[in-house]
Amino acid sequence: MEENLEPNENGHFGKLDSSAMNRWLIVAVVALIVAAGLAVGYGYRQQIMASHMAAQASVANATINEMQGQLNTLTAKLNDVTAAQQAAAAAAQAKTASAHPNVGGKKVSTESKRLKEIQARIDAQQKQLKETQDEVAKNRSDLEGNLNSTRDELNGSIAKTHEELVALAKRGERSYFEFDLTKSKQFQRVGPVTLSLRKADTKHKSFDLQMIVDDNRLTKKNVNLYEPIWIHTENESQPVQIVVNKVEKNLVHGYVSAPKYKPSELAVSSTGAAAAAITPAVEHPQSPDQNPPSSKQPE
Repeated sequence: MEENLEPNENGHFGKLDSSAMNRWLIVAVVALIVAAGLAVGYGYRQQIMASHMAAQASVANATINEMQGQLNTLTAKLNDVTAAQQAAAAAAQAKTASAHPNVGGKKVSTESKRLKEIQARIDAQQKQLKETQDEVAKNRSDLEGNLNSTRDELNGSIAKTHEELVALAKRGERSYFEFDLTKSKQFQRVGPVTLSLRKADTKHKSFDLQMIVDDNRLTKKNVNLYEPIWIHTENESQPVQIVVNKVEKNLVHGYVSAPKYKPSELAVSSTGAAAAAITPAVEHPQSPDQNPPSSKQPE
């Protein structure tokens, strides 16, 4: 029995519509694969940069530990030498004083001079070690700043004004909560965290902040204006960001940035979107065969 296939609006029959929809399905699948590849590449780049910064910080920590060990060893040796010399000097002084009362004073003076020279050398070495420790601490701070800058580039910009914050919120990637904190021992709930301002330095544009995250109290001191604070919580796959963009007398203004969706919500959303993208492409080509349009005019 011959099938009654009616032409569509382009002059093609139903079979050709099915082929066209199959091509669109292939294009959609290829686009999804390309998007997945870009996401994997982005994540790999972020992991490489974070690993590099962490390795540099590890080297700095190892240097500090090694120098601290050398200082402890040197101090212990100095204490042993000083104790031995003091005991020897006391014994020699007592012996000399009993045998030659006029010579004992000169020998004690010589021993004291030697001890002062040794102490001067130790002080110089300690000063040099302190300078090295300060340099290492500065390098560590620079590394942490570079790591934070890298995270900023990977996770988005810093909003310095309310208008810039509104622009970030329009992207729809994260949720933003603005706050005004006055200097107080009381805590204020802002989004997923609880904050308390303990110090605001208008001259240096810095502040001290206490936070309660997952029932843990954390403290951040001497945080600079626009410097992001990254907090990892138990319920978020991405870190929460705290930024202060205005420092006044006993007052700071800023915002908290948090992931908009939890990992479970993202998984459900991705599954639903994939099903919605595939289902119409499979069912739609069958509609011409199931309900073919009629070209006959009613009598």
